[in-house]
Amino acid sequence: MSETTRTQLDLELTRLTKRIEELITILERLKEENRALRARHESLAGERAALMHKNEQVRTRVEAMIGRLKTLEHGA
Repeated sequence: MSETTRTQLDLELTRLTKRIEELITILERLKEENRALRARHESLAGERAALMHKNEQVRTRVEAMIGRLKTLEHGA
């Protein structure tokens, strides 16, 4: 193998090694971003469930008040 070919192969190997290291860095960043997004999604899902429950409680109370008002209206 000639010295020129060996140098070219060494340069290519160095370039590929650097690219692999860059890809590993990107992969780690994406894993962390994915973890953070999953945690945020879980938090928002819990918040949504709590708000839906609260909304249901309020709806039930409003319906009860409407029922009482109708009863008062018919009784008057």
